[in-house]
Amino acid sequence: MAPCRWALWGFIALAGAPASAQERPQKAIGYSDTPMLPGTRWHVHDGQRPQPRVVEPGAFRAAVPPSDAVVLFDGRDLSAWRSESGAPSGWVLADGAMIVPARGVPGGGDAFTRQEFGDFQLHLEWATPETPVGDGQERGNSGVYLMGLYELQVLDSYQNPTYPDGQAGAIYGQFPPLVNASRKPGEWQSYDVTFTAPRFADGKVVSPAYLTAFQNGVLIQDHVALLGATGHRVVGTYKPHPAQGPLRLQDHGNPVRYRNVWIRPLRSDDRS
Repeated sequence: MAPCRWALWGFIALAGAPASAQERPQKAIGYSDTPMLPGTRWHVHDGQRPQPRVVEPGAFRAAVPPSDAVVLFDGRDLSAWRSESGAPSGWVLADGAMIVPARGVPGGGDAFTRQEFGDFQLHLEWATPETPVGDGQERGNSGVYLMGLYELQVLDSYQNPTYPDGQAGAIYGQFPPLVNASRKPGEWQSYDVTFTAPRFADGKVVSPAYLTAFQNGVLIQDHVALLGATGHRVVGTYKPHPAQGPLRLQDHGNPVRYRNVWIRPLRSDDRS
């Protein structure tokens, strides 16, 4: 998710010192007029927040869906996906990937799964354009919205600093990734996620959503309690919603590609 304007320019040194090209001081963009994140000294989208250190991931390995997985995209068709209105998704199908349409092309907008889920394990693979265009939040921007509400950010974060709670692997507007495990533009990357849906009673949240995520096999979010649904320039809050919701892939106007998307609904009797 990206802003339509920026309120703060600053220069920061990327934390974690081997002095690689990704870790030299670079320009960062963020905000200083947004609310404070609870329990921290940082604003939402704070450009002065320390950058996660860079970790080079291991070799890419495609993940084969297990026997109980619901395969949402196998490279052949978009039948499992719809537009926000419920019509068939207008994303582009090419070379085994589902691709965000170019700006102005009919059929764009976020892609939603027809099936809905609560607690689950998710795997998907994504790639930003091989030739970077723009910087910060305007470079390879998309997002994976769990239950259609809680965003795990997709962004080209290879040598592309932005506010840390908006880089690839961030729980957008809430928690930066533990490290920056991004591959180069155009290369396939993977997210593996376990998600526990929030619980509500009498119109109030009694248990928050929890998320653990790996990017390219590297732990980036470790059983984090989400503050609420994703928003821009605001602290996330909860509103009661059904126990299940769709997976949603964001159309942010950048031609981001997705493939090998599958999900395992987690059953309560699996936890006994």
